[in-house]
Amino acid sequence: MLFASAHALAVLLAAPAGGFLGALGGFPILILMFVAMYFLMVVPNQRKQKQWAAMLAAIKVGDKVTSTGGLRGSVIAIKDDAYVVKTQPDGIKLEFVKSSIAAVTTEESEASKS
Repeated sequence: MLFASAHALAVLLAAPAGGFLGALGGFPILILMFVAMYFLMVVPNQRKQKQWAAMLAAIKVGDKVTSTGGLRGSVIAIKDDAYVVKTQPDGIKLEFVKSSIAAVTTEESEASKS
């Protein structure tokens, strides 16, 4: 049954044998596939990138952050291209490049307390 429906679909999509349209019969399908791949892969990635950039811009002193390496701490200073983060329990101060911050965990901890 599946083979029969696939065969019927192939027959419907087959281009005519001659003429101008016969040479370009598969071209619109190829264009449609590229458009679909763009909307399925590129657009969601761009949206995620914008959300991440907005999250980095909204970080302020006192926020709790997690780095891409898994280190957690509180932001104690903000520089042009870096954050100074104080970790627990020893209070070690580490400087992270802004792009190495993976998540802000301040809102998550406040929401779980409520």
